[in-house]
Amino acid sequence: VQLQESGPGLVKPSQTLSLTCTVSGDSIATRSYAWMWIRQPPGKGLEWMGAIAKSGSTWYSSSLKSRTSISRDSSKNQFTLQLTSVTPEDTAVYYCTRGLNSWGQGTQVTVSP
Repeated sequence: VQLQESGPGLVKPSQTLSLTCTVSGDSIATRSYAWMWIRQPPGKGLEWMGAIAKSGSTWYSSSLKSRTSISRDSSKNQFTLQLTSVTPEDTAVYYCTRGLNSWGQGTQVTVSP
């Protein structure tokens, strides 16, 4: 399986960050994995943000729940992260992962005016 993140590398404060994870070699709609988003701010550890299951059920970090939404497009085998009202503290490398055993390469997102 391969996962590839895509989206803007620079987002302005207060805007909404949208990232897409494109999956190949597996199906997000049929396999019983949690398809997740995880991020790593500079100099800090990994932070789990949320996940979506094959059923479409979602789970979110309690600290980010009010600003986070994960959805999917099964026809494109993609799942998407939206993070609203971003601040510079949301600057991080964002990863998508299949059940923590397969990861994308990560994409750098910087929040700056």
